Amino acid sequence: MAYKESALRVQGALREQGFANEVVELPDSTRTAAEAARAVGCDVAQIAKSLIFRLAVSGKPLLIVASGVNRVDENIMAQWIGEALGKADADFVRVHTGFVIGGVPPIGHHERIQTVIDEDLFRYDLIWAAAGHPRAVFRLTPAELKRMTDGTVMSIK
Repeated sequence: MAYKESALRVQGALREQGFANEVVELPDSTRTAAEAARAVGCDVAQIAKSLIFRLAVSGKPLLIVASGVNRVDENIMAQWIGEALGKADADFVRVHTGFVIGGVPPIGHHERIQTVIDEDLFRYDLIWAAAGHPRAVFRLTPAELKRMTDGTVMSIK
């Protein structure tokens, strides 16, 4: 299969980290959690959506990998991080991750990004994450997600 360049970068990042997970490009959009769940035939809660925030004081990025059905409680995250979460625009996301909104994967970014993983993802044996393009995903386990990102697992809601 001829991968899009961004999906190929994610596949390369998986291999570099020693993971055998395969990036899959689909004919339908996976830009939203609901679209991704329909495209792969799973529950929306099994979609690991990568959300980039801009920390209000430091200006650093924060990645929160959330279950597709959950909303991030920004107050809880701000208390944990020690500064408020701000919105990250498309340019900020692209500069720090190298990917466009709607296809941001949990790995393969331009720089190391502090990561928080929604504990609710651990209710499932298998989950799906974006793979660098709005039509590319890969299947993984929550334990693999933790190892890939070295993220902190906690309640995000």
